[in-house]
Amino acid sequence: MIRGTACRWLPLALAAVLAGCATGAIDDNYTSVQRLARERLGADMKWLTSDEARRQARADIDAALAQPLSADDAVRIALSYSPALQAALFDGAAASAAATQSARLPNPVFTFERLVRNEDGARDLDIGRLLSVSVLDLLLLPARSRLADFQQQQTRLAVAADVVQAASEARQAWVRAVAAQQSLQYFEQVASAADASAELARRMQAAGNFSKLQRVREQAFSADSAAQLARAHLNAQTTREALVRALGLDASQAAALRLPERLPELPPAPKDEQAIAKAAAAGRIDVALAKAKLEFTAREQGLTRVTGFVDGVHLGVARNSETGKPPQKGFELEVPLPIFDAGDASRSRAQATYMAALNRAAALAADASSQLRQSHAAYRTAYELARHYRDEVVPLRRTIAEENVLRYNGMLIGVFELLADARLQVASVVQAIEAQRDFWLADAALQAAVVGKPTAALAMAPGPAATGGDGGGH
Repeated sequence: MIRGTACRWLPLALAAVLAGCATGAIDDNYTSVQRLARERLGADMKWLTSDEARRQARADIDAALAQPLSADDAVRIALSYSPALQAALFDGAAASAAATQSARLPNPVFTFERLVRNEDGARDLDIGRLLSVSVLDLLLLPARSRLADFQQQQTRLAVAADVVQAASEARQAWVRAVAAQQSLQYFEQVASAADASAELARRMQAAGNFSKLQRVREQAFSADSAAQLARAHLNAQTTREALVRALGLDASQAAALRLPERLPELPPAPKDEQAIAKAAAAGRIDVALAKAKLEFTAREQGLTRVTGFVDGVHLGVARNSETGKPPQKGFELEVPLPIFDAGDASRSRAQATYMAALNRAAALAADASSQLRQSHAAYRTAYELARHYRDEVVPLRRTIAEENVLRYNGMLIGVFELLADARLQVASVVQAIEAQRDFWLADAALQAAVVGKPTAALAMAPGPAATGGDGGGH
């Protein structure tokens, strides 16, 4: 009696265990991606699966927005709140559940048959019962489990790539927004100086101390500065909204967003190329994903070789009863005959698919090495340019400005020459800001290349040619 009770409860217990496997795989994948975000990106990732978690995330964001937002805070917000990343996490959970489902055996099929026959006033009743399962699914259950494991690995790596992309986009959007805001301040100084110069030129022409050509030159520069200032305002607003979208902020949070006045200072020294290559060798996501796809395809090819011959084999247990006769018991075996389709096309397709995946993985490995070298070269160039502007160009312009102030005080140059030199100095500062911005963008791109979600290479256009520094261009 005890054995009979256990047998009745065994299917229910097995179903409960199998149902729990899906949740366990989803949690394992999330934990793996969370560990990668913490170790490789330096930020915690959160999956908002409840109303309480969403309320807590909003409170954390409000606290972060109460002060000027740093680049690290921007990454943390993107990884813990961005609706786009949350959608990717739920998509990963759905894919993980589908992989778990694919490893399970199909449910057995129960067939019930009831036949009534009336003959010579007698009524015979035939009842047939058939419980069948797929023999092929039973034989290939270990292979299906291995394939499901590879699918889980693919899901983890794909979600990890989405996390790296979200972090890179948030950091680069923050750099662009801060740089645009910082440049806007200097363009406002240029416009203010140009307006003052144009007004002074107008008064001096009215007094007869200035020619029309000299006055028009100052007025034209003032008009150009106004147009440049308008473009700077638009660029600051555009980059700010790009940051808002990268973080997934709503209207009230966007209104509360404040940015630092300046970009971070350059690090004392650039990152070493060998250290970067060593970190990348620890496991790029895209290379690992290509390897997982290759192994998955190899397993699938082996499965195709078997199913090409024996696909559709079913074994059934039958029990038939007929009125007035003892029941019939037996089994039923269903085997398709490979007459029209011998499976050769499926096997050829599987082999070609594997070779394509093999060559694609080799090409991706070569591309990854090249992308890493290119990203580091862009990073080093951006660092050298930013340091050159900081240590050479801007100090030289500052020295020229100081010397021209002394010359102006000694009545050796006029006010217009002094204003022209001030404009050149501000232009050099703006170029220095842009060089600093390019460095931090290259730094974010290099981090993405190391982890394995490379962004587009940074293209640095040559800056405007420098004009004379003596202030005597008029």
